[in-house]
Amino acid sequence: MIAYVTMGMSLVPMFAPALGGYLAQQYGWQSTFWLQFVLGVAVLVLMVFDLGETKPKGEGGLRGQIAAYPELLTSPRFWGYALAAMFASGAFFAYLGGAPFVGSDIYGIEPGLLGFLLGAPAIGYLVGNFFTTRLAMRVGINTLILAGNLSTGFGLSLLIAMLLAGLHDPYLFFAMMTFVGFGNGLVLPNANAGLLGVRPGLAGSASGLGGAMMIGGGAAISAVVGSLLTVESGPMPLVLMMLLSTGAAFVAILLVIRRERRLAAFAAAE
Repeated sequence: MIAYVTMGMSLVPMFAPALGGYLAQQYGWQSTFWLQFVLGVAVLVLMVFDLGETKPKGEGGLRGQIAAYPELLTSPRFWGYALAAMFASGAFFAYLGGAPFVGSDIYGIEPGLLGFLLGAPAIGYLVGNFFTTRLAMRVGINTLILAGNLSTGFGLSLLIAMLLAGLHDPYLFFAMMTFVGFGNGLVLPNANAGLLGVRPGLAGSASGLGGAMMIGGGAAISAVVGSLLTVESGPMPLVLMMLLSTGAAFVAILLVIRRERRLAAFAAAE
């Protein structure tokens, strides 16, 4: 279910950067904020009049959710899945923070075309989610998380090799970012499902805490990338930071797999 939802959500990032780039080129950068304002008001109205509460009254509450955090934070498997999601999305957040600078200041791409190219990872994300919906039950979420990180790492490593070889082509740069989207399409739905399943009775708390870690960690990685990129450095600091973040996500899921194997061996021994 999570994969189907995220697959639908991936459609908007394909078109939003292109639309924003067109508006900025034709009407100035302020037009993109006016569009966000209008859409925000529309969503607020929709929520007020059409979004019903699905949670029964009297169950838990904010205090109960916070009280569940210590139990989650003492679970190695929760940490593994949460860190896998945080670092995998961190690679994408780094892209969001650095790719506009790379496209405009380093490659000199006009806003309309840049907005179109920025949506490249969303194409890979859609495909990755499609494979998740078909394979998650068959091969398991841990295998797909591993495969997603390997896919992202392969694409970024190949891009680094191309940059070192002198292939500084903007279309090639953005085309390789589809590997990042594809990897996230495998990692994020499965990592989120994993952290929700660590303590099924605490799924709401796990979702809130895991989401906060993912957004906060991604924002921090994006800020680091912004401080490293210059016109003289080229796109290399961005790609290296994305690869480093992907490597951390890979290590996190390896620790989860190791933990589960140890628990399975302990249970078999009994």
